[in-house]
Amino acid sequence: MRIVHLDTGREMRGGQWQVLRLLEGLRAAGHDVTLLARAGAPLAEAVRQASLDVRPLKLSTLVSLASDADIVHTHDGRSHTLAAGLAAKHLVVSRRVAFPLQRNPASHWKYKRAAHYIAVSEFVKRVLEAGGVPASKISVVYDGVPLQPLRSAGGDRIVILDLADAGKGTALALEAARLAGAPVLLSRNLENDLSQAAAFMYLTLSEGLGSAVLLAMAAGVPVIVSNIGGLPEIVEHERTGLVTENSAAEVAGAIKRLRDNPELAHSLAKHAREQVEQKFTVEQMVARTIAVYEKIS
Repeated sequence: MRIVHLDTGREMRGGQWQVLRLLEGLRAAGHDVTLLARAGAPLAEAVRQASLDVRPLKLSTLVSLASDADIVHTHDGRSHTLAAGLAAKHLVVSRRVAFPLQRNPASHWKYKRAAHYIAVSEFVKRVLEAGGVPASKISVVYDGVPLQPLRSAGGDRIVILDLADAGKGTALALEAARLAGAPVLLSRNLENDLSQAAAFMYLTLSEGLGSAVLLAMAAGVPVIVSNIGGLPEIVEHERTGLVTENSAAEVAGAIKRLRDNPELAHSLAKHAREQVEQKFTVEQMVARTIAVYEKIS
């Protein structure tokens, strides 16, 4: 298949890592892929370094490529808007965010134009259905992450992503760690920093899934997450991690449980790694995405 991908992200975050891994997997499966992205964006550079076809995201380029593509796959809201008028019969839209669809004529038109939606979780699927998208046009494809080298014992820090988003609970996480008396590492390179982790904490007010959590689970790091959005779909409370309400005192209690009970921390990490191996690998994500393409092509 000839597949054109669009992503307008300015940063290399969870969604962009998924795009990169999907492109690599599609190429390995024998498909012809092109990415249209912002010139100079980290994703564009990463795709170029992987020797994949990447071009600046311009409407003229999209018009030219869409006419010959078997699939046009958009990975964020802005690229969905750009492609909606050009590729409706073979447009696949990935939806990663958990907030409701807008209720206005422009949004209604836009969401009627795609051939199929890929929701990153069952929670996001329900959001799409509530916004008027038929269930028959939605497939859930969970994120896939590479299996990380298992963290060696001895890490002593609570690792927290260094995110400025108002919807992410960085301030709450820092307050909870302070209450628990736990040292913190604010991370901008999670794969590197997990080696120093006693646990990974991901608190948020809104979340489609949480691929960073999967990355920590893949490295055998115990996780503490908010009981929000798609997070409970990937973290089973007291089996593969601790799921908590967004209360500093409650989160601090979860930190103390892991610190005071090494056997629990080890058990959570072991089962989390097994869960990733069974359900959340890159190979599974790529195969399920290809199945969506085949459904509409």
